Amino acid sequence: MFVRSHKFLEMLYTGTSLRSVRFRYAFIAFDLATVAYFMAALPFEVTPVLRWVNLSIAAVILFDFVARLSINKEGWRYLFRVYVLSDALVLISLFFNPFFAVDLTFLRILRGLRLGHSEYLLTDLRRDFTVFRANEFVFVASLNLAVFLCVTIAAVYSFFPAIGRGVDGLVNATYFTATTLTTTGYGDIVPQSNAAKLAAVLIMVVGATLFVNLVRAVFRPQKARHDCSACGLQLHDPDAVHCKRCGEILHIKTGGIG
Repeated sequence: MFVRSHKFLEMLYTGTSLRSVRFRYAFIAFDLATVAYFMAALPFEVTPVLRWVNLSIAAVILFDFVARLSINKEGWRYLFRVYVLSDALVLISLFFNPFFAVDLTFLRILRGLRLGHSEYLLTDLRRDFTVFRANEFVFVASLNLAVFLCVTIAAVYSFFPAIGRGVDGLVNATYFTATTLTTTGYGDIVPQSNAAKLAAVLIMVVGATLFVNLVRAVFRPQKARHDCSACGLQLHDPDAVHCKRCGEILHIKTGGIG
């Protein structure tokens, strides 16, 4: 029974059948809807209805997490993949948030990282969508940027109570994050406590650097995907004329960067 279930899960997550592909695309839709829900629900009090919704989402994510662990062939190294670690944090925030002294709700947004780092999903998108195959780095970088911004906004909302609660507080958190990451700093919203000030310093020092690098990756991707006809190398510099592995002349349709 266990062997049969294991093979069934492996087929769903790695197979090429129509059912397998539909299953993976269904999870893409689930993840997008889940991240949107987590952001939309952030400024509202957790009612019994929202609590059941959260637990239902947590159950699906837990199933996905355990299923992927059971079929992986990398051993313990798999646990250190970005989206595996992020899913562990998401599950902790969903199941154990009430037991922590700080609000971990902002960690739930990390579920979005799975979309840009799961090789199973990326393989389907590369195969089925030409526009994704030609602009994969832009799509993935844009997704990482969106997740980074949403996590930062949610963290500011959670840790800076002085900015207010509810929808107005979320708008203030978004405004503060944008002015801090872009180093604009109008000064109309200022951290009051020492903890908030230290968090703001962390956002400015670490966040601004990551923000700039992610924006650069979106507008100036470092690699272009193009299959070399001679050796099969897929990743090249956007303005490459020759394959760096075998020297074959390339004709990258995405063009170069002037």
